[in-house]
Amino acid sequence: MPTNNFGIQVNQDNILEFQKIIEDLGRYRIEVGIFAEDDSFYAMIANVHEYGMTIKAKKKFLTIPLPPSEGRSASEIEGLFRPPNTQILATSENGVLTPMFVLKEQVKIPERSFIRASFDEKEGDWTGLMERLLDKVFAFEITVEQMFEQVGARVVADIQAKIRSISSPANSSLTKKNKGSSNPLIDDGGLIQRITWKVVSS
Repeated sequence: MPTNNFGIQVNQDNILEFQKIIEDLGRYRIEVGIFAEDDSFYAMIANVHEYGMTIKAKKKFLTIPLPPSEGRSASEIEGLFRPPNTQILATSENGVLTPMFVLKEQVKIPERSFIRASFDEKEGDWTGLMERLLDKVFAFEITVEQMFEQVGARVVADIQAKIRSISSPANSSLTKKNKGSSNPLIDDGGLIQRITWKVVSS
């Protein structure tokens, strides 16, 4: 009686199931990341951190908010002005200056890869998991789709762990002060929460 590479005997009773497994292995795939159709803003943020980016002012300066601005734009703050020979926008009350924004011609966001870096570090682990799950697939214990779901969940967990571990390049002191966190990829948790996976079929 014919036996496949996984030691499963192929007979008249299971040959159709076995054929379906082979077809499904070629039909399903895993997609991992932040999907633009789900959240285009965080997909953009992920892309910026993964590859780095230099943001240049459209006019003369970018206005980088300081904590006293409380999330307001420069146009929303009355009495805002640029003190002579400074690179800030400030307000003044009773002769006391309160810096509200720092002026920059450009801001460089360094590359902090978390998807490609996770793949480089964890590819062997993911391959090993796939091989173990394939044994279960060919033993008819789980389906191909269930196998890919489990692999997708593991890949996402590893990428999220990578995000939590990244500390370099570090945030600037201004960014740390603004966001209240030293982890360059974690602000309010929005990025890490949106890393997900999909099992898709062709």
